[in-house]
This record gives sequence, structure tokens and C-alpha cells, in this order.
Amino acid sequence: MSSKESIIRQPLVTGENITYAKVTDDILLPVENKPNKAWWIGFTIAGLGALLWVVSVGYTFWEGIGVWGLNKTVGWAWDITDFVWWVGIGHAGTLISAVLLIFKQNWRNSINRSAEAMTIFAVICAATYVVAHMGRPWLAYWIFPIPNQFGSLWVNFNSPLVWDAFAISTYFTVSLVFWFCGLLPDIATVRDRATGLKRKIYSILSLGWNGSVKTWQRFEIVALILAGISTPLVLSVHTIVSMDFATSIVPGWHTTIFPPYFVAGAIFSGFAMVQTLLLVLRKVMNFEDYITMFHIEAMNIIILVTGSIVGIAYLTELFIAWYSGSEYELYAFQNRIGGPYAWAYWSMMTCNVISPQLFWFKKIRTSIPISWVLSIVVNIGMWFERFVIIVTSLHRDYLPSSWAMFYPTWVDVGIFVGSVGLFFTLFLLFLRFLPGIAVAEVKMLLKSSSLQHKKKQIEEGLFPADQVEFFKERLDMYDSVTEEEISEIQN
Repeated sequence: MSSKESIIRQPLVTGENITYAKVTDDILLPVENKPNKAWWIGFTIAGLGALLWVVSVGYTFWEGIGVWGLNKTVGWAWDITDFVWWVGIGHAGTLISAVLLIFKQNWRNSINRSAEAMTIFAVICAATYVVAHMGRPWLAYWIFPIPNQFGSLWVNFNSPLVWDAFAISTYFTVSLVFWFCGLLPDIATVRDRATGLKRKIYSILSLGWNGSVKTWQRFEIVALILAGISTPLVLSVHTIVSMDFATSIVPGWHTTIFPPYFVAGAIFSGFAMVQTLLLVLRKVMNFEDYITMFHIEAMNIIILVTGSIVGIAYLTELFIAWYSGSEYELYAFQNRIGGPYAWAYWSMMTCNVISPQLFWFKKIRTSIPISWVLSIVVNIGMWFERFVIIVTSLHRDYLPSSWAMFYPTWVDVGIFVGSVGLFFTLFLLFLRFLPGIAVAEVKMLLKSSSLQHKKKQIEEGLFPADQVEFFKERLDMYDSVTEEEISEIQN
């Protein structure tokens, strides 16, 4: 890591007297000490949500999926909407970890750990919908091509649902290995500072990490290999999920734009969820020195770009429906815009197309409260997008006599709210027992991208006065940097 980074690059670690020991102490504080009040409040609420999930799913298994709001016309609805939504949210973790690692974007170092954990938990929540929707969950293993009691009975490899099983299980496995391998240096750090039973547990989890040069070399090689494997998965997983719809002949689904459209939407919603989590993590865990305004602004820019791509996809869909000359395709979109579910369509357009455009304004892009609210708005909009695609394309088909409205039951809502509770329960447990920020990777930034290192270089006169002035002006955006600290920087 070069120590001669340009002064005009914004620091990725702020604060005074940041040493290697202080980085370790700050990040491991939530792991080594008892949880604070905020953690307990969040865990209690999330735990109640997870309990609701258990009750709702248990009731579904006992009574059957007839307790959902499905009917003979709308056979896919709330459940598949939630499934696609959770898979989409799981995309940002791999993107931040793998793609940004390959392109050597150092700003990923402070946010990749939580994003990777978010991926794991989001995919788990998505998988629960697949099992619940089967109706006979005890036969879930039938989706895998394994020898069974029927001899040579195999899955239908022409079915996109089978492609889903392969893509998502592969994605989950690689993401889990990538996440755990990245944790090894930090688990070893916790191990060396722990005592008793806790030390034994972390010793087992650290897999014999000793911090030698050879160990670090192997660690970096494995990280790059896993990043190379994960990168195509970012594109392939939601592409295959989109084929659940695109390979059908249902108007509104049968379109070639779905694969890139779904991938962009997945990254869009995934980064929004990362933003939601990191802004809370930053405040509650006192990580302002490590998750800086630069990280927040960079995330908002990506949300703006992917949101614009999604907006173009929406307009392209409308144009193709008109240009195709197919009355059925055209009616599907007219029904979305002005039919009984028009409120969902316009909610989707408002949340996904209009709200991200606010990030063109720097004051909004660098405002923590507004960024947090807009990240939630984006995820609401992306849920509506999946709902609109699935339900409005089904509830009015070729025969008006079979038209029907879909109305969710308390079980539909309970499983969704419960899955959110399950997600946050897992995420809060992760923050309790494992570092929420990659300690070893943040330490790599101290002698290149930290505020104090840049100030030291300024004091040594290594940069021209105009660049120093520009640097001071940019520091105004950091809520963790005081006016006194800025004034101390000498030209």
C-alpha cells in the first residue's frame, strides 16, 4: 500500500491519534464487551419479528399454502415477490467484496464485512420462501439432482426453477466461504485477546491463523481467487432469477431485457440496504472514524447510477410494449399503469426513478438523515417493482372470466415482516460475536488514506498550497472532523 497517495483524495479513516491498537480496540469493542442498550432494543424488536416468522411459517406448513392470498389466477404473488426481493438485496455484498477488490478500490475496506454478512443472511431469508412455497417442504431435496429412493428420477433441467436452485446455492456457498476467509485474521485477533472458553471457540474458528508472511500471502491469493469466482456470480444469479419470468409466454414477463434489468435492480436494492445498515451501524457502534462521509457519498452515487439504469429499463419496457404491436403485451402495461394496481406501479416509479435523482444534489448526497430515509424508500420501491411485475401480469390474463384480484392475508404479511425480523436478528448476532468492520483491512489504510497521515505529509511540505487548500475545503463534509482540526492544518 503506497504511502504517497494524492492529497486531493479524501481520507478513508478520520480522527486523531489513530493507531493500529486503537483501530483494534474501537472495532472489537462491541465484540469484547456487553451489548449496549441500543443493541438490546434492536435485538428485542428483531427477535419478536423472527418469532412472528416462526408462527406464520409454522401455520403455513400445518394448514398448507391455501392460507395465503393466492387464487386460481394468481398462483405466484407475495411469496415470490419477497423471494426475488431478498435475492436482490444479497447482491451488494458480493459486489462490494469481489468486484471492488479486483479493481483495488480501497474504500471497500470499511464496509465490505457488513455487506458480506448481509448477503449471507439475505440469501437465507430468500431460501425460506422457496421451501415454504413448495407445499411439501419435506421434499425440498427433490430440487437437487441426487440419487433418491425412486432410482433414476431427476429434476427437469429445462426448468428455470432448477437453474435458480443451482445459481443461488452456488452463490450462497461462494459468498459464505469468501466471508469466512476474510474473517480469519480478525477472528485470530479476538482469539489472542480472549480468555477461557471464548478463547477456545475463537481458536477453532481461526483455523490456526498465525499471522506469518506465508499465511498472509495465501490469504491474499485465496481472496483474489474467490473474488474472481464471485464476480460472474453477481451477474449470473439475478440473471437466472429473471429467467423464471422471461422464459415464459406471459405478457409482461416474456422480454429479453429482464436479465440486465434485474441485475441492475438487484445492485440498486442491495446498495440501498447496505446504506441503511451502515448508517445505523456507524452511529450505534461509534464507527464514524472508519465509515466516513466519503463512503456514504460513494454509496449514494452508485444508488443514483443503478437507479437511473432501472428507470431506463422501465421506459424501455413501455416502448417495447408499444412497438411490439402485440395487443396482449400492450394491455399488460396499460393495466399496470391505469388498472386496479396502478397505485403499486406509481409507488414503484416514485421510489425507484424519482427519489434517487435527489442524489444529484451534493447537500442531499452528503446528508446522513436524508440518505438513510432515501435508502429505505428505494427498498420499498424495489419491493413494489417485484410485486408489480408478478401480480399485475397474472391477475388479468387472456380470459376476462378468470380475472381475479390478489389480496394478501395476515400469513403473507406475517412471513414477510417475520423474514425482516429474522434478517436483523442474524445481523445483530453477527455484530455481537464478530467484528462489523474488517480490522486488518482498515489498518492497511492508516499509512496512506488516513486523515492524520495526510496532515503529517502537509506539515512536511510535500504538497502544493493549492492542493492543501482544496483538501481543507473537502474536510468540511466530515461530521467526525472538527473545525479546530481543520484549522490546525498549516499551508
